[in-house]
Amino acid sequence: MGLARLNAEKNYVGLDIKGARIWTGARAAFDEGLENISFIRTRIDFIGSFFARDEVDELWVTFPDPQEKTRRRKKRLTGANFLNRYRQFLKDGGLVHLKTDNRSLYSDTLALVRYNGLTVERFSDDIYSEGWSDEVVSIQTYYEKQFLAEGMPINYLSFQLPAHKEISEMPDEIE
Repeated sequence: MGLARLNAEKNYVGLDIKGARIWTGARAAFDEGLENISFIRTRIDFIGSFFARDEVDELWVTFPDPQEKTRRRKKRLTGANFLNRYRQFLKDGGLVHLKTDNRSLYSDTLALVRYNGLTVERFSDDIYSEGWSDEVVSIQTYYEKQFLAEGMPINYLSFQLPAHKEISEMPDEIE
């Protein structure tokens, strides 16, 4: 919603499995008269079914489940499995943005990005203590506001995802 408000000339799609979140966003967009945003209720596993090749410029992953247990790390939305799915519809060199309060998710994603030689655009261990004034990065989600109220730092990473490069998992001994 925040991105759609800032950039009326761009289209945005919110995706979530939780119907209540989709309804809340769709209702707010309707009430505000935002015509550049739509919503899809689905599992992330099906994301490739909704977009054509080169259809998406940027992807924002905000406060996802960090999947902290070792056996669940392959389910991370910023892991190699999902980055390769995103390559199917993200424009070549399109940006992936991650905002999270989870230090492990942030560090592991940054390590994976570097391991695969991807171009890092911007990163921070604590965007608010560094005084970032970027209004796009400063848009705060419901969860982000909660984490900030608890004094938790917010991590941010943006990187380019090339369409032609298969993303590899990092070997366990490197992690």
